[in-house]
Amino acid sequence: MATTQKTGKKTVTKTTTKAAPQSSRLRFTGKTAVITGAAQGIGRAVALAMAGEGAHVVLLDRSKIVLELRDELLAAGHRATALLGDVEKYEDCKQAITEAQSLDGRIDVLVNNVGGTIWVKPFEHYSEEQISAEINRSLFPTLWCCHAVLPHMLAQGGGSIVNVSSTATRGIHRVPYSAAKGGVNALTVCLAFEYAQQGIRVNAVAPGGTDVGPRRIPRNAESMSEQERTWYQAIVDQTLDVSFMKRYGTPDEQAAAILFLASDEASYITGVTLPVAGGDLG
Repeated sequence: MATTQKTGKKTVTKTTTKAAPQSSRLRFTGKTAVITGAAQGIGRAVALAMAGEGAHVVLLDRSKIVLELRDELLAAGHRATALLGDVEKYEDCKQAITEAQSLDGRIDVLVNNVGGTIWVKPFEHYSEEQISAEINRSLFPTLWCCHAVLPHMLAQGGGSIVNVSSTATRGIHRVPYSAAKGGVNALTVCLAFEYAQQGIRVNAVAPGGTDVGPRRIPRNAESMSEQERTWYQAIVDQTLDVSFMKRYGTPDEQAAAILFLASDEASYITGVTLPVAGGDLG
């Protein structure tokens, strides 16, 4: 179902979908999948879909609301484990990945979902601290988790990593975030090149604008000024202008691409960053 909503100068078309039923395909039966940032948004959609296809999902998040998702999945008869940790910190990543591996003796899939713009404004208005915070949020969690999981995947003879990047690598008012996601793209292809012979595939998706609904824990708790709302509107305008479909995507649409790349169906695909953005290639 499509709905329209006025946001300043543009009309945003949003597509809403009912919760996806459990897939008739069980591509992840017997597999253990670690999903970072699983409490909300795209990460939550990935966890629900992957659990529905048979995975033991290990939900890694720093927010305790991830425990609610674990309980929801357990109540539905799925295998789910929740781990609390701040993946901006290497030690938290290493500890969580080690604990996840100990559950079933392996990690078959890692989905690096943590990241997201904190501030939206022209680059000259960022402070040094804000630039560092954006890089810490949107590059280091993926870098740290990949580094932590590689010894386990090498020991077991393979695995699949899917990183969540962004088409904002070609955009406005988010230069530090865009730079971080550009780093994710480079990390993806370089790791894929290094470890293909060891049976490890590394891919990424680059979401365009995605309507995740109200966030229970906002990325930035500060209220926006009138000027900041104008800058934010500019990225909404750009997102719609460059999308062939002229709408935002849904978390389920992003999850579908992530599950494909994570699955054995993509066994001959590695080093790819796949735009999932209604035609925008980023």
